[in-house]
Amino acid sequence: MSANPTEPLLAPAQDPERIARMFPAEFVWGVATSAFQIEGSVAGDGRGPSIWDTFCARPGTILDGSDGREACSHLTRWESDLDLLVALGVGHYRFSISWSRVQPNGHGPWNDTGIAFYDRLVDGLLARGIKPHVTLYHWDLPEALQQRGGWQSRETVADFVGYARRMGALLGDRAATITTHNEPWVVATLGHREGIFAPGLRDRRVAAQVSHHLLLSHGEALTALRADGVRSQLGIVLNQAPVHSATALMEDRAKAQLEDGELVRWYMDPLLKGAYPADVLEHLGADAPQVLPGDLERIRVPLDFLGINYYTRNIAIAQGAYDPSSSGLELTDMGWEVYPTGLTELLTRLQRDYRLPPIYITENGAAYPDQCIDGVVHDDARVRYLASHIEAVAQARQAGVDVLGYFAWSLLDNFEWAHGYTKRFGIVHVDYRTQARTPKSSAVWYRALQKATRERSAGVVLRVLDREPS
Repeated sequence: MSANPTEPLLAPAQDPERIARMFPAEFVWGVATSAFQIEGSVAGDGRGPSIWDTFCARPGTILDGSDGREACSHLTRWESDLDLLVALGVGHYRFSISWSRVQPNGHGPWNDTGIAFYDRLVDGLLARGIKPHVTLYHWDLPEALQQRGGWQSRETVADFVGYARRMGALLGDRAATITTHNEPWVVATLGHREGIFAPGLRDRRVAAQVSHHLLLSHGEALTALRADGVRSQLGIVLNQAPVHSATALMEDRAKAQLEDGELVRWYMDPLLKGAYPADVLEHLGADAPQVLPGDLERIRVPLDFLGINYYTRNIAIAQGAYDPSSSGLELTDMGWEVYPTGLTELLTRLQRDYRLPPIYITENGAAYPDQCIDGVVHDDARVRYLASHIEAVAQARQAGVDVLGYFAWSLLDNFEWAHGYTKRFGIVHVDYRTQARTPKSSAVWYRALQKATRERSAGVVLRVLDREPS
């Protein structure tokens, strides 16, 4: 870690004290990571292979030909990474468990070494005053389960429930929250319909069935965890965005309606209304998933919270492809529009259409082509991105949406899935050759925001004490 992380060049709109005043003292500020993207040590300590290990080994699947074998070496550097969280003033840390690290085949014997790692990690967080937020599944299914049919098979639902119960017994007395799935849309659509993520299948019918089994496993796991007496708050994380039509043409508006159904309503409706959206079912036709009697009741179980991951809006166009540069908006290194008002739009729309549980923004961030020069990383564009999106959260709260917290994606530059190591989302720069960590300007800014919130909280307490009679 750099001894002198750079101070960002702030405009008034990014003043952390100004933004802190928009939130209550108890608002949660955190950062997020995922196991396969940072841990490394994929073949050590009894871990079994995951579908992402298999996918990375196929030629042409990863942009730079890389894999997750080393990533950020978090498995061996976890203690210094937790110390880094302390140095950055982070009070909440969202991470995922590698299923194949704790249960190599996804069923059957458990790996005590892997289990002990997450036990130490959670204790290490608590010892440093940081609250753990655990995700059970962030896309890395054990390869042995994929060989048995993966999420296409209803057996995997039962396997996931068994895994969730074991992790609940291990961590449920200490974790602030437990999330079942991170972004089931990505698993189903990018992994099973478009084939650009693991396991690399291209079958619309299979993808629809996978999405149903992911939701079913979520509902079954929450029911089991509650029956087991797990004390953590329980929920699921969805990636969502407002879908705008590229033009006012009828065919573009119809495409936007369908894409909204596939991205938002296909997951929100069964979770909170107990049914799949009729228009998407009609569109799927014979490819619609097999839903057994009682499945939708099992999916629609109470949520303690709903996690929302937001990066940009979606643009729907019936013919051809939308060119983001045509909008005139700033673009990130992923080619995504910087569109913070979309987060307010999304949250207020969800509040209008559903009876929502409390919300966490569980991922929000941007990739930029950061360079570490003389131990300094200037990423003022990321500071602008984070500040504008956090203010969008404040506007949604003012409109009545119950948002409890915000997690920046990501703590570290890491393995960015099909993009390999070519995209950097971290607020901390990682030199993949030396594994050196260098906080960027955005890390310094985010630390100041959290500090301003804490100082505001302390000021409220002092003012209350001052009013107390002696």
